[in-house]
Amino acid sequence: MGTQRRIETNALLKGYDKASNRSRSDHSRMEPHCGEGSGAYDTMQPTMTEARATETRRGAVVEFDRVTKRYGGRGDAAAVQELSLLVPGGEVCVLVGPSGCGKTTTLKMVNRLVEPSSGRVLVDGDDIGRRNPVQLRRRIGYVIQQTGLFPHLTVGANVATVPRLLGWDAHRIRERVDELIELVGLDPEEYRDRYPAQLSGGERQRIGVARAIATDPPVLLMDEPFGAVDPITRGRLQNEFLRLHQQLGTTILFVTHDIDEAIKMGDRIAVFKPGGRLAQYDTPMAVLEQPADDYVARFVGADRGLKRLSLSRVRDVPLDHPATVRVGDDAATAARVLEESHSPYVLLLDAQDRPAGWLSRKQLQQPGPIGPERAGSPEPLLDKESTLRDALSAMLGSAVQEGLVVDEHGRLLGSLSIEAISSVLRQEEPVGS
Repeated sequence: MGTQRRIETNALLKGYDKASNRSRSDHSRMEPHCGEGSGAYDTMQPTMTEARATETRRGAVVEFDRVTKRYGGRGDAAAVQELSLLVPGGEVCVLVGPSGCGKTTTLKMVNRLVEPSSGRVLVDGDDIGRRNPVQLRRRIGYVIQQTGLFPHLTVGANVATVPRLLGWDAHRIRERVDELIELVGLDPEEYRDRYPAQLSGGERQRIGVARAIATDPPVLLMDEPFGAVDPITRGRLQNEFLRLHQQLGTTILFVTHDIDEAIKMGDRIAVFKPGGRLAQYDTPMAVLEQPADDYVARFVGADRGLKRLSLSRVRDVPLDHPATVRVGDDAATAARVLEESHSPYVLLLDAQDRPAGWLSRKQLQQPGPIGPERAGSPEPLLDKESTLRDALSAMLGSAVQEGLVVDEHGRLLGSLSIEAISSVLRQEEPVGS
């Protein structure tokens, strides 16, 4: 039975590759095909046209009602005990705690990969225990640490997995696949026909997210999605994901061991303790400022004041505007700009307003046009979605102790100083809260 199902699924997915080889000149109107998607939870799954038209659509409300999970009999210890919490629609709820405290078990009970021993899990008020589990899973996105991409399928076919199982039209799938690959920051022309082995770790994680949101699910489950990549890539993926969530409005349950990641990513944090019990469920600021007990205080750490910087983002702080010159300007002109700025450095920009480097008086002594070869590194370059804690860490290693904030195209938006971040620490409330 299982072998037969795998054969049918593989045959179904091969249809994507055939469709992707067809001419792009066919722009015929795409009609939705209900297929297997006409069962449970269809009311939670709008078409793409409806999703675009309904800008105020939010993710589903997820509720745990006195949920307990035991993997053995009644006398065995519970993996999750009497869990009750409600995740408002459209918010990111981070489940955090040490290994073995029930985080992943809790996550998997939302898509019924794990069945609760008692209690109920509800999505928009509906008890999912009464739903067909296969149809339920096709409407709940799921991202794991190693992405789980099918190695024998192309990127495009991987992203198309759930739409194909739901019976979408081939042309509609092709359009959606390209839209999603672009949405996660990759070029469809370049990546659509690659295989997972040809991608970097960060690229595989992006494609894993694209596959999970292919049918615009009301709920997205993420089990340590950025845990297998290096710290630099992890920070970039976190920022990109937060920007993506602003567009999608999906309800997200996110598992991590890292309290710093929980503070950065979550609208709410559920802190679990050993034995599968919920120690505290609150906003990141409340967890930092008012830990429920000694366990939470120890788990959060002694540097709670510094962690408060993770509650504010670069976009929340007024930016400075450094003195700038252009590639090709005369050195004498740049020296006058530097003198008038009363600053030890002037910023060199290219023709697209992208930072090319910092110039000091010494670097402007030689006459003639100036270029990037004269300038020092423009690093650190900061994303608007970066937390102030990440920004401060990057800036402390910079020669100029100033961060340059750029947009998604690398163009200068302004600069951020260490003094500006220090002023946030002196405030009672995080900026942007």
